[in-house]
Amino acid sequence: MAVTIQRVEYFNTHVRDRPGAAYEVLSHLTAADVNLLAFSAVPVGPEYTQLVLFPENVDMLARAAQEWRLDLTGPNRAFLIQGDDRLGALADIHRALSEAQINVYASNGVTDGRGGFGYIVYVRPEDFERASSVLGV
Repeated sequence: MAVTIQRVEYFNTHVRDRPGAAYEVLSHLTAADVNLLAFSAVPVGPEYTQLVLFPENVDMLARAAQEWRLDLTGPNRAFLIQGDDRLGALADIHRALSEAQINVYASNGVTDGRGGFGYIVYVRPEDFERASSVLGV
């Protein structure tokens, strides 16, 4: 598998930090046939968690959120990078952006345990188009 890079849109929502809160959102999205390319949950203070949703289809997420009265912030943009897991794969991405003077202000990555990886890269909105060019997307 070669490295693939795609521009993706993501949305944020906040839930109370309690058991089952993320499950409620995710199960509602599943029932609405919303496929997520990526998902993360990050604490924001002592009582809330921010859920970050990367839908395959933005319109389907918007409809499901409206039906469930889920307050979404976005869309925001990031890069979803997937490929063969090899030593230096992430460093190569950061090198290319660094050489172009583009700051990666956040990222999340994981290997799949079968030789592949997935990586989300966030750059500032004003750098997004230039980063797209540097990354070839």
